[in-house]
Amino acid sequence: MTDTISNTLQQQTAFLPDPWGWAAIAGGAVLIALALHWVVFRLLRTLSHRSDSKADNIVVGRLRHPTRAALVGLALVLVAREVPAFDAVWAKIASFAMPALIGWVAIAILHALIEAMKLRADITVADNLAARRRRTRLAMVNRIATFVIVFVTVGLMLLSIPGVRDIGVTLVASAGLAGLAVGAAAQPALKSLIAGVQMAITEPINIDDAVVVEGEWGWIEDIRTTYVVVKIWDERRLVLPTSYFLEQPFQNWTKQTANLLGTVFLYLDPATKIGPIRAEFERQVKANERWDGRVQVVQVTETTRDSIEVRLLMSAKNSPTLFDLRCDIREGMLEWLADHQPESFAKLRLSSLEQNPSG
Repeated sequence: MTDTISNTLQQQTAFLPDPWGWAAIAGGAVLIALALHWVVFRLLRTLSHRSDSKADNIVVGRLRHPTRAALVGLALVLVAREVPAFDAVWAKIASFAMPALIGWVAIAILHALIEAMKLRADITVADNLAARRRRTRLAMVNRIATFVIVFVTVGLMLLSIPGVRDIGVTLVASAGLAGLAVGAAAQPALKSLIAGVQMAITEPINIDDAVVVEGEWGWIEDIRTTYVVVKIWDERRLVLPTSYFLEQPFQNWTKQTANLLGTVFLYLDPATKIGPIRAEFERQVKANERWDGRVQVVQVTETTRDSIEVRLLMSAKNSPTLFDLRCDIREGMLEWLADHQPESFAKLRLSSLEQNPSG
């Protein structure tokens, strides 16, 4: 491809005048690059659609736009190499545009690889702890690597501007004071960024963990470099700085496993027979598709003068399923008690003196 474009450029430079000559050559090179890109990616899309792997579609989709811009930049580089008049113009643009193109391509490749690797971490399975940990690591690596690429790209672009480069050289003498000032001003951002790196290593939370934070119960929906999004059960979003999960206490219900235990409490009369209730609870739990088959326990956990506390303990594969299971069992047991043992509901007992105050 390079030889073809170079030969075409050499032939056209012989008879095309400046500046229209090199402008036409540059336009022709760009059209050739766009046509070549269209043909190549048309073929790649066809092959990726025929493949059973979704990773191929992700990579092709992510790389389509940045590679098109990179191919156009390559075509302009070839034009500048063959046409001295255009080289003088391109030299002023290339030092600023090429770092941007390279950074764009690098970010696209990074995101494509991360998304392709996420396909192997299926969090919809019952025991998804390993998958959630992998997705959390990938998300944190993606955020940090993207930040580094953008930082380096912007730095290279700024260095291509003579005025900015001269200012940077001038400030070297006062770098100590400037560093202190910038460090003091950026302390919250740097703190959150460092906390994001620590979280990627220590893993106090993972994607889709069930947590209790600030008195709210929800799931870890997204982990960013500087903040974490907690999805509350009623669809609200609680946004907290990343450093919060390293400095403040919180409850993580799925740190070791996605499986959870849940309870339903019944407050009944002390004279209630527990045997029939235990049998009915076991029947309802076994018949419910949300139960994971691990735990089913009935226990009297508290007694008072007027009532007893009966705890129904059950298990499910994850927190949303457990919540629905608890609601099903609570409704089912209350209906069964109303139909078969209505006398079992707790009642307020009064002493004989309270019943006959005149006596």
